[in-house]
Amino acid sequence: MKIVFLAPFGIRPKGTVIARMLPLAVELQGLGHEVVIVAPPYTNPEDSGKTEMVRGVRLANVLLGPKHKALAAPVLAWRMLRAALAERPDLIHLFKPKGYGGIAGMLLISLQRLGVRMPPLFLDTDDWEGEGGMNDLHDYSGAEKRFYRFQEQWITQHAVGVTTASRELERLVTEMGIPGGRMLYLPNCVGAAPVVDGAAARARLGIAPAAPVVLLYTRFFEFTQEKLHYLFAELFKQMPQVRFLVVGKGRHGEEDLLAKAARESGFDKALAMAGWVAPESIPDLLAAGNVAIYPFAQSLVNRTKCPAKLTEILLAGTPVVGDRVGQLAEYIDDGRSGVLCDPHNWRQMADETLALLRSPERQRQMGENGRLYLQENFSWKDAALRLDAFYRKSAGASSR
Repeated sequence: MKIVFLAPFGIRPKGTVIARMLPLAVELQGLGHEVVIVAPPYTNPEDSGKTEMVRGVRLANVLLGPKHKALAAPVLAWRMLRAALAERPDLIHLFKPKGYGGIAGMLLISLQRLGVRMPPLFLDTDDWEGEGGMNDLHDYSGAEKRFYRFQEQWITQHAVGVTTASRELERLVTEMGIPGGRMLYLPNCVGAAPVVDGAAARARLGIAPAAPVVLLYTRFFEFTQEKLHYLFAELFKQMPQVRFLVVGKGRHGEEDLLAKAARESGFDKALAMAGWVAPESIPDLLAAGNVAIYPFAQSLVNRTKCPAKLTEILLAGTPVVGDRVGQLAEYIDDGRSGVLCDPHNWRQMADETLALLRSPERQRQMGENGRLYLQENFSWKDAALRLDAFYRKSAGASSR
């Protein structure tokens, strides 16, 4: 089959295209399909109108339109749809029911409803966009929030098939009236483990080879900053030789809040903040930690997410102490491939992290178990096989 993936945004600098769309496209091509990604490169305008090959997959960056968002939306959406249809695909898979790609998907569905012959549209959802979801995390206008909420509901209900990245999204889509036969649970998966050099990453950051390192790989919005500050302060109090490695960047200056808390609690000399890091440099940094913490508040945003960052940590072989929320309970076999905590019990996460830091052999075994558990249960190759079968069944049913 010829398949077009409609991307939510450009391939740079955000990670959704790399972390989810691209590995699926690669594995589908391995099954004999041809996949083309059509992207609106407003996050990387330097690539406007360019076509490139990424891991053997053709990526078409449509030509950008007007700079004003309201004017750009219909122009960019139409260009995305036109580029997709020019490929003469057997089906189109829209990733995220919002934004420019979402408008392109709405145009396709509307043309279908007018009787125009169009390829079937599938939808992938990896976040909840509406009330209690991503709308609450962004500084969208009221009109934008209402429109994104409408897009999510309308496209989901009219797509031929829906792939959901989490069990909570599966539940929410079911509540929209979508039957199980039109849904496929498709969590983020992994491929081969990368070759990592944690020692080199430590050396670049000035962290001693023997120092116990607690890793945090984050965008900071997944938990309260007070919890993070408590955890670091408590771990430092119990183990003064500990070092904290923070990989990632927040949206609202959370790093500055952490630095201030570090000075006030006395662990500022133990804190190493790598900030935003190029994707190719991340595996070494993840492997530099002895134990990773993954605080994850009990919220709708978190329950619906399928955190690719967690899969990256586990694949690097670093054991994780995380909160028992949403997909974390899918990715971690508690007590064997990681440790799950009550998200409201901050003390438990601190205690479990300390216990793991004090047991190098348990760290090694749990890190290895975490990597193997992920590879055995969440493989992109297996996901592509399930998606291939879903395409054939759902597209065949829609043509009858």
